Amino acid sequence: MQRRHLRGLAVAGALAISSIAAVGGHADAGGGHGGGHGQGHQQPDSVRFATFNASLNRFAAGDLAAELSAPGSAQPDVIAEIIQRVRPDVLLVNEFDYDAGNVALDGFQDNYLSVAHGDADPIEYPYRYTAPSNTGIYSGFDYDNSGAAGDFVPNDSYGFGFFEGQFGMAVYSMFPIDDDDIRTFQLFKWKDMPGALLPDDASTAAPDDWYSPGAELDSFRLSSKSHWDVPIEIGRKTVHFLVSHPTPPVFDGDEDRNGRRNHDEIRFWADYVGSRSQSRYIYDDDGESGGLRPGSRFVIAGDQNSDPLDGDSIPGAVQQLTEHRRINTKVTPSSPGATEQSVLQGGINDIHLSDPAFDTADFSDTAPGNLRADYVLPSKHLRLSDAGVFWPVASDPLFDLVGTFPFPSSDHRLVWIDVQQRGFWRGW
Repeated sequence: MQRRHLRGLAVAGALAISSIAAVGGHADAGGGHGGGHGQGHQQPDSVRFATFNASLNRFAAGDLAAELSAPGSAQPDVIAEIIQRVRPDVLLVNEFDYDAGNVALDGFQDNYLSVAHGDADPIEYPYRYTAPSNTGIYSGFDYDNSGAAGDFVPNDSYGFGFFEGQFGMAVYSMFPIDDDDIRTFQLFKWKDMPGALLPDDASTAAPDDWYSPGAELDSFRLSSKSHWDVPIEIGRKTVHFLVSHPTPPVFDGDEDRNGRRNHDEIRFWADYVGSRSQSRYIYDDDGESGGLRPGSRFVIAGDQNSDPLDGDSIPGAVQQLTEHRRINTKVTPSSPGATEQSVLQGGINDIHLSDPAFDTADFSDTAPGNLRADYVLPSKHLRLSDAGVFWPVASDPLFDLVGTFPFPSSDHRLVWIDVQQRGFWRGW
């Protein structure tokens, strides 16, 4: 598997966030969070993990790499400023186009994150990781059952994409990444998950046969992008950063192939952090079997494309994580801006069942409306001290960073959690 890290010294001291309400009430201005972060193996006061579907996807291979090779592009500037204001220590970026030379990965750091935006200080991530994505890799099969393989290549690829690596992922960290122990699951086959919710072709009598038994089903990969276990070394301990981006549960037919895939992509992590009997079927891209070792610390992060009560995902899909016995959900990230926009935008938002304060994505007001799609979920071992969503209210000067459609940054919001220092260093 391809791996990428840049090692060096991290910068000290995170600048106080200028609008506490905008990041969910994190009242650590001038101290607390950020003091001494990333300084080799020093013990920080807290560690901030975050996920951000930043919409850094472009229309052709190489476009993002070219754009990020120079400073001054408008949307990446706004994305960088949001990250600088929230100042995560460990960050997953979803919808970040992959290129084999890691030009985009490095360019975003050098030309955007390392450049001050207004009164937001630069932020340095000396440790970075990215790897190939299933998106845009043509399978050679007629996955969408249109009658011809390759007539619309994105639908007949292992993951929807117009080129290889579109809508990929990247991890940025102030702490070292243990590259020798990274596990990727790009090649794991959906059929190899026991009890998989494989879609059915209603025109035949056979069950679960949307993907034709034999070579076609044998080829189909579970991950629409990939699943990565990225071990982060914090002091003398390791936290496994478990990252993914399940497919949206839409853009299909009555067979619900995307909804079912979304459910099982989410289930993958639930099984991975579960018991040995739950995870024994899993194998990684190097052929190693099994899930996460019992007792390991972890944080699951990513755009899961599933709201607990609203939207189009299969009921109970994300609850596989939010109600998991080994996951800590005592603090739910929220924001005042999400509640405000739900009221202002109305439409289907008016009949949603989930608390709008927990929304993380601003979608069409006719359907599906604003949803909680993005999650940062720590293991039970880790103590949550705070959490939030970067979604300021309209009167906040920082609201212009998120805005309303057409968005200056992304239709998703950055979501973060803080894990207490005591959660890392006592009882390990």
